[in-house]
Amino acid sequence: MTIKRIAVLTSGGDAPGMNAAIRAVVLAAHHYKVETLGFYSGYNGLIDDNSTNLNLASVSGIIQRGGTILKSARCPAMLTEQGLKAAAATLIKEKVDALIVIGGDGSFNGILALKKYWSGQVIGIPGTIDNDIDGTDFTIGFSTAINTGIEGIDKIRDTAEAFERIFIVELMGRRSGNITFNVGIACAAEQILSFESFTQGDEQQKLLHLANEITLAQQNRHASYIIVIAENLWRGGATELARQLKQTSNIDCTACILGYIQRGGSPVAKDRILATKLGVSAVQELIAGSSNVMIGERNNILVTVPLSLAVQHNEKVSESLILAQENILALTAQH
Repeated sequence: MTIKRIAVLTSGGDAPGMNAAIRAVVLAAHHYKVETLGFYSGYNGLIDDNSTNLNLASVSGIIQRGGTILKSARCPAMLTEQGLKAAAATLIKEKVDALIVIGGDGSFNGILALKKYWSGQVIGIPGTIDNDIDGTDFTIGFSTAINTGIEGIDKIRDTAEAFERIFIVELMGRRSGNITFNVGIACAAEQILSFESFTQGDEQQKLLHLANEITLAQQNRHASYIIVIAENLWRGGATELARQLKQTSNIDCTACILGYIQRGGSPVAKDRILATKLGVSAVQELIAGSSNVMIGERNNILVTVPLSLAVQHNEKVSESLILAQENILALTAQH
């Protein structure tokens, strides 16, 4: 089938580099003489038929911008038959031949559900700071989120050193420890608490371990102490962990939740380049007849991965990262 019109949308949590991906899709489609339609606010735009024609002028000067010019949102209606049928009806009405969705696993599940009601081609582009999509080494936004986390903790370290304080810094990542481990190692955090090194139910044991480690560090006159923790790991988060350390061991800690600043900001070069490569490849794969796949990158080579496999969450944080942190802690304990 000859593709005449492609639709693109951004869905779920925003990630730096989404605009670069939109730009790449529009530029590639223009090269192949294919129209591009952009839907606003994720799948809500599909359901409400809220869209705009995208051309070269539409994407001029956006590669360096964070967020997404198409806006984004989560869409509970895509979990319903009524919502899926409305989205499919819009695509048929607008004569869309293929749909590109930039987002994470929830967005990809939306594509898979939509396919039951619409026969057009679909391709996913991984855009999430969490880097929790199977089949690709990196997702759009991950590298920028790491840099943002590093910058934030470096500043916190300055204050921690000046006042000889203990900080517990909570990072995003949902159920993945990719951000936590990468940022923690890069910032020389004294402790990294993540899903890969800790399980819920072990809180009391971990609490005692942390208290002992902090006490030992204070005895050795360490000026500062940084604990990096993944969100959704500790019941009550960093704030509750700080309270428990005070209650059980009389250790004063300051909790700091970096929060949404990790999703914003101008994308770093790595995210701009990755987004551009994935966006162009997505259009080329559609032209070649591909569908029901995600475009990813493995060892600097672009690959296609079935959408059904991309959302399995079988891939975890690199063992080498976990081992590196364990070795660092072991070496530190000797001094």
